[in-house]
Amino acid sequence: VVQEYERAVIFRLGRLRSGGAKGPGLFFIVPCIDNYRCVDLRTGAFDVPPQEILTRDSVTVSVDAVVYYQVSNPLAAVCNNDDYNRSTRLLAATTLRNVLGTKNLSEVLSERESIGDSMHKILEVATDPWGVHVDRVELKDVRLPQ
Repeated sequence: VVQEYERAVIFRLGRLRSGGAKGPGLFFIVPCIDNYRCVDLRTGAFDVPPQEILTRDSVTVSVDAVVYYQVSNPLAAVCNNDDYNRSTRLLAATTLRNVLGTKNLSEVLSERESIGDSMHKILEVATDPWGVHVDRVELKDVRLPQ
């Protein structure tokens, strides 16, 4: 039984079963022949751990963010990526470093919304083949060195 917010991707003898992801509701699998993975379609969120970033004007800042995402295509999430959750987390951390490395300190402090939007666009393009839709990216905290 698959819940309303889940989909089951079924493999028969290692090959993807036709008909796409099953659910919600009751479905049948043949023991020892079929294997399945349930994928949660609800919106998830994770914290990007604080990243020590050297800005364009050579100031070190510590920035962390929050990313909201959900699986839009369960088949792609299971078949195109080993662990879409971990991959999205790592990609968000590297994207945060890359985007903020091109900004001055004053831009980082004043343009948090535009930085979040540019990160959102980059993450959305990168995670689309994985069947993941990034809903929103928010910069949570910008700390200057003491």
